[in-house]
Amino acid sequence: MNLPAMWLNFLIFCRMSQQRTVTSISYKKMPIWFRLINSAWKGSYFFDTKIKLNKDLLIKLARKRTGLHSFGDEFWEEPLDRLIDSINHEAELHPVGRLITRERLTGLLATRLRAEKWFNRFPEILEQELYPVSLICGLQRTGTTKLHRLLAADHENRVLSSWEAINPVPLNEDPKEVNQRMKTARISEKALRLMAPGFFSIHPVEYEKPEEDILLLDTTFLSTTPEATMHVPSYAAWLEQTDQSYAYKYTVKLLKLLQYQRPAKRWILKSPHHMEFLDLAEKHFGQVHFIWTHRDILESLPSFISMVAHSQTIFSDKVSLDSVAGHWVKKTGHMLSKGIEFRKSNPGAEFSDVFYKDIVASPMLVLGELYRNGLSISPALYQKFLDADRQNAPNRYGTHKYSLEDLNFDSVALNKTVSLYSDFLKTIQR
Repeated sequence: MNLPAMWLNFLIFCRMSQQRTVTSISYKKMPIWFRLINSAWKGSYFFDTKIKLNKDLLIKLARKRTGLHSFGDEFWEEPLDRLIDSINHEAELHPVGRLITRERLTGLLATRLRAEKWFNRFPEILEQELYPVSLICGLQRTGTTKLHRLLAADHENRVLSSWEAINPVPLNEDPKEVNQRMKTARISEKALRLMAPGFFSIHPVEYEKPEEDILLLDTTFLSTTPEATMHVPSYAAWLEQTDQSYAYKYTVKLLKLLQYQRPAKRWILKSPHHMEFLDLAEKHFGQVHFIWTHRDILESLPSFISMVAHSQTIFSDKVSLDSVAGHWVKKTGHMLSKGIEFRKSNPGAEFSDVFYKDIVASPMLVLGELYRNGLSISPALYQKFLDADRQNAPNRYGTHKYSLEDLNFDSVALNKTVSLYSDFLKTIQR
């Protein structure tokens, strides 16, 4: 290990050991060095050091980075225009946040360029049938990550790894390029630990572990990722009123490219984002097995709002817990109403209901229920599940404490959401 890497690991260890308990009101406790960099950089804006977020410039950077030009005939620019406009006028990003955002958006455009090259060079990629899909679609903080990581222990289940989510398309045709993609993801993981060590106590982001496929939807600039990481209300409002078919259609293309690179038998996808678009998931993914995870919304929602506040401080020093709570109380109600409406209107759709308390207390029984229809758990696979459960033990990076009392929110909207969900849960046969 070289000296800079040793120092980076030492700093990470120090920061992780210092902040073992994270609360919903500790989201502004960023490292001193991080605050100093932002302060000094912002003070130099007089010298034109502010990073510009401009669509044409980002496209130019992506083309220069890849040496490629074509995004394909289907590329739709309006979502990117809307997102950039909202970021520039509403998000109040600090300098490091603007840097991260520029690199993230440029990277997504570069992914599109590389993907187009692969689709043109290897037409058999898109001629494949998409694997059958099991879709974990429960709300945030309802046990979706734990269940996803358990199911990933079965190597016949194809999951999206974090390193693939960052770079789903090969960088080149060198077999060793996979190592480069993993290295990039490891650096990103270390950087996140260094900038926001407390975030791992809420949601560990580990480069080799499964990640949400919403990061594939991000390549179309049509996803709820921005509103979970930044204050972009005009973009979020536009998104709710916009047909997402384009995003799902393109995500299928990326899934086919991923299974072309690393085959398996079935996809295990996971993202709360899908709750709002179950109809599109079924339309574009085929016959989907929906796995809906459930938890008391008065527990899951405060946990998620705390997570969003901690996430947004990586990008902005103007984060308001009240604003985050206000947005996500209403957003959660909207997501639930869409998901419940789909389920009621499609009685033939395949759903498995999994309860958070069961995932925590009896994960092997939950897996047994999910494997009951046409699949089996061999002794070897059972052991893999046990090993995965131990490896993903809770609180290994620290504890996360949150409370509804820490939040100011629209009680009418919250009560409406709680009532909607409670009435729905009464209809579920356990």
